[in-house]
Amino acid sequence: MDLELYAAWGFRLDATPLQYLNTPAEMIASAGSAPVGLLVVQYILFAIVAIWAFKKLSQTWERSPHHKQKLLLELGASVFLVAVLILPIRGGWQQIPLNQSDVYFSQNMFANHAGVNVPWNVMQSLLRKSYDTKNPYEYLDGKKADALVQELYTPKSDTIPSLLRTKKPNVLFIIVESYTAKLIGALGGPPDVTPNLNALAKEGILFSNIYASGDRSEKGMVALLSGYPVQTTTSIIKTPKKTERLPQLASDLKKEGYFTNYYYGGELAFANIKSFLVNGGYDKLIDKSDFPAESYNSKWGAHDHILLDRVQKDLKTMKSPFLMTVFTLSSHEPYEVPMPAKFKGQDEETQFKNAFHYTDWALGRFFTEAKKQAWWQNTLVVIVADHGHLFPGRDANDAPSKFKIPLMLLGGALAVKDTVISTIGSQTDLVPTLLQQMGLPTHHYAWSKNLLDAKATPFAFYVFNDGFGMVTADGALTFDNVSKKPIQRDSAVTDKQVEQGKAYMQTSFNDFLKK
Repeated sequence: MDLELYAAWGFRLDATPLQYLNTPAEMIASAGSAPVGLLVVQYILFAIVAIWAFKKLSQTWERSPHHKQKLLLELGASVFLVAVLILPIRGGWQQIPLNQSDVYFSQNMFANHAGVNVPWNVMQSLLRKSYDTKNPYEYLDGKKADALVQELYTPKSDTIPSLLRTKKPNVLFIIVESYTAKLIGALGGPPDVTPNLNALAKEGILFSNIYASGDRSEKGMVALLSGYPVQTTTSIIKTPKKTERLPQLASDLKKEGYFTNYYYGGELAFANIKSFLVNGGYDKLIDKSDFPAESYNSKWGAHDHILLDRVQKDLKTMKSPFLMTVFTLSSHEPYEVPMPAKFKGQDEETQFKNAFHYTDWALGRFFTEAKKQAWWQNTLVVIVADHGHLFPGRDANDAPSKFKIPLMLLGGALAVKDTVISTIGSQTDLVPTLLQQMGLPTHHYAWSKNLLDAKATPFAFYVFNDGFGMVTADGALTFDNVSKKPIQRDSAVTDKQVEQGKAYMQTSFNDFLKK
């Protein structure tokens, strides 16, 4: 069955066929071209062999004069073996359990699909209910919802200001773990937590009103690299067959002759990120296994300064043009860092501040050396967070301040310095903004706008657990889907903004289901 479905659908068997049980006529019609007779014969033959083997083994066991005495021993052995099997089921002792990413190793998708264990794939998709095609966010008439969302993305300006000295710069894309805007001095936070980023902000362009699309790393990864909206209680990255259909910065730049690589000090199998990157066509992936064990913190992997030292080393011999994507990890809990604490205290918020400060130190150290290198003059550097954080202040789960993040452009390829752009925008807007600066098409990024378009509708949309937030020039709105009521609604927020937020939630989830 798996072989026949793969030939037709191009992905390994999962729970998808269950979508069609409520339409048996269409299901039977879809099977019309399959060799049903052959499949039935094969199934019968397998069943006959299995039944014969079971009976043969049972008879041998029953003839044994000591089979009753052996029963307790065999039951005990069975329990022990089941317990031992937990280890191979999860894939080993590593931090991240086994998932599809562990068998994604090739640029050839057939080779990656061949490594997927079908029974595991079916059970995993059943547990995630990926077969469900019902949109839980149907608030409005479909046509009305589409029109409200389209209005947000209607192109406004014919001309966009140019920020680059060259149309084909190298791109160093640094994604910083949990880097909330609340602790960035240049964005109004305390001045002593990120002194290096505060100084770097004056050397380039700082976007002061950018919001993460979600609250998890894997969700931020899709929003940042594919310009695609985030889902609430699930994530598109969990389903590789869906991410195969997403655009990606890496695949677009690869078409232009760029060498593309991705560096992370942890395990890329985390949250299925590896399969997403492979689908994006990255030429080279570097992760925890490429660093010495003594460089690890206790949980996630290589410390940020170790990661950035490796990046610095490899950049010296990297041929232009290149896209290098770097993802840090030290500011993730448990917030263990290899330097003395700057801020006193053992509470979780203080530990987070110290980890935040360490990552800033590592970035400052990296850029001090980077500016001396030959590649710097033709390189555009992007610094952005994967998501925000509840600290400091322990924000509510839906609070806009929890989702506000830094976005900074630097590098020798940048023609503009010491500039702050206050346009309200989202992670999903970043890739098309960069590609348009490079004179490349962006029509396939349907859920994005250009952050440099002065006439574009200023807004950011984000999701939290079973709800959404929307920030516009009129204010912030957060909405809970369970109660079907706003949680927060600033006084100037219009009824139309409420409808547009609902429409965005509805249409983006519909698009996710169709992928």
